[in-house]
Amino acid sequence: MIKLRAPAKVNLTLEVLAKRDDGYHEIRSLMQAIDLCDVLTFEPAGEITLACSEPELESADNLVLEAARLLRTSTGCRKGARITLQKHIPWAVGLGGGSSDAAATLKGLDQLWRLGVPPQDLSHLAGQVGSDVPFFIHGGTAVVEGRGERVMPLAARPDLWLVLLVPPLPRSAGKTARLYRSLHSHWFTTGEHTRKALALVSQGHPLTSGHLYNVFERAAFGVFSGLDTCWRLLEEASGERPHLAGSGPACFVLCASKELGERVTSILRARRMETFLVRTFFDETLTTPANRE
Repeated sequence: MIKLRAPAKVNLTLEVLAKRDDGYHEIRSLMQAIDLCDVLTFEPAGEITLACSEPELESADNLVLEAARLLRTSTGCRKGARITLQKHIPWAVGLGGGSSDAAATLKGLDQLWRLGVPPQDLSHLAGQVGSDVPFFIHGGTAVVEGRGERVMPLAARPDLWLVLLVPPLPRSAGKTARLYRSLHSHWFTTGEHTRKALALVSQGHPLTSGHLYNVFERAAFGVFSGLDTCWRLLEEASGERPHLAGSGPACFVLCASKELGERVTSILRARRMETFLVRTFFDETLTTPANRE
């Protein structure tokens, strides 16, 4: 049996550089794994099956099953697996949970089936599953380019505390496409925000709110009705400028200490907001699942 943690992520920067001829957008992003994790268990079986703590996610198009089928087809493997997915990451809110689960599936089944697929080949397969999946093959901190398939892991290990707020808004699987359609070309950048943040992280300097950037913040308030109210609550509780997590609507603030994060989390939970205090994350080996309220 193999058991892995699948971490969520935030985009410390997310820039769109251009619209590509293939219909995708060219991005540059500084991505960071955080310690809010799903847990996946892989056991030998005759067929590939998935059991999830949220039964509505057990559909045939779940990225976990897509990744498992792709790995088996691409390697000629005839084995199966019983996959159990314990969800802790809120889904369809910009935290990359589905993509992380898919990456963990590629890695977990590679171990279970004793395939020995090189990491670069796993990353190539990950790109066929989804744009964010290659990042999670590497995890930690990385610069991501292209449509997400080019991942440059960093040796730096920034120690950051963040408070995540998940707005009580309807979840839509098509919201990322809506956000991209809402972007104006004059919001495109040349990667300068990522370069500045990367320089600080690489030199061991702390990041502050002013170093973060997400182009989707220009369009998100028009796409997510009610986001402005949650944004304001997070800003008032923390005294910091919030930032969108990926394509949202989850948002987050950086906290100077765990103690500050605990105070902010307490304030928001008293307002019945779904809130998580999280930290940057670099180790997917599992001893016990993260304790989440």
